Amino acid sequence: MRAVTLFTAQFADIPLEILAAKAHEWDFDGLELGGHIDIHKASTDQSYCQEILSLLSKYNLKLFAISAHLVGQAVCDRIDERRHRPILPEHVWGDGESEGVKQRAAQEVIAAAYAAKNLGIKIVNGFTGSSIWHLLYGFPPISPEQINEGYEDFAKRWKPILDEYEKCDVHFALEVHPSEIAFDIVSAERTLNAVNNHPSFGFNFDPSHLGYQGVDYIEFLRRFKSRIFHVHMKDVEFDWNRPCEAGVFGGHTMFGDPRRFFNFRSLGRGKIDFERIIRALNQINYGGPLSVEWEDGDMDREVGAQESLQFVRRLDFKRGDKQFDAAFIKQ
Repeated sequence: MRAVTLFTAQFADIPLEILAAKAHEWDFDGLELGGHIDIHKASTDQSYCQEILSLLSKYNLKLFAISAHLVGQAVCDRIDERRHRPILPEHVWGDGESEGVKQRAAQEVIAAAYAAKNLGIKIVNGFTGSSIWHLLYGFPPISPEQINEGYEDFAKRWKPILDEYEKCDVHFALEVHPSEIAFDIVSAERTLNAVNNHPSFGFNFDPSHLGYQGVDYIEFLRRFKSRIFHVHMKDVEFDWNRPCEAGVFGGHTMFGDPRRFFNFRSLGRGKIDFERIIRALNQINYGGPLSVEWEDGDMDREVGAQESLQFVRRLDFKRGDKQFDAAFIKQ
């Protein structure tokens, strides 16, 4: 059975020790730290890393991955003070000059690799940002050269980052997601090609962001089976047969607005077929953690975290090592 962990980003306002105690009480196996770690400090201070590991051990929790989602977003994005300054450390934002922010963000993502190494883990999950997301819809007409330039910009900025990850024996797992350089199967393939299938680059599989787009998330697992470095368990509600007012990308509404085509839901309360996901993960021999990323604006988060854990526990199963009818064959 795979370990079931809790992604802490949605609980970032709760001090780590209090959250660790709760996670232990709820019976999680470990944590994926998002917002509960100083990446810059962890990259250079082994004693700080040991403090984190000792705290988790106190509550019988293991650490499987850390998050660089927010800082990673700034590496390729078109920098906007109102969007990016609130999510970035002050030493990354600096004077706010666009290119400087991107370069400092890249250094912070590299620092995350060294932090992971110091913590004894192999996975950093995160975002990459994208210089071409705003060109998603093609009018006025978008030239192929513009899109090519976006992938070239991604490769230029991320290859040096990934080289540092390789030195640390750590993988960067991009969460395929709208607003990133990869947001579906086709763009994920192009992203891999852009970095020449760099061995340190792969994906944090989150079916919720694929499902509401109409992307075949089971095919995603099969297509990129050797690049599935981490898995988020997150559900989403949508209905292709129900007309809505705000379409697939939300119509500039806030999450929770009933006019939206989709809203995230506590595990088991949406439309993602997790039974098929578990079977596909078994088929591709994924043995890493199943990390609960809980997001449901209509539910208490602590109730949701516990119900999601129990949902995953019930659903996950070990793959058999022989065909069911093999026992019928005489030896």
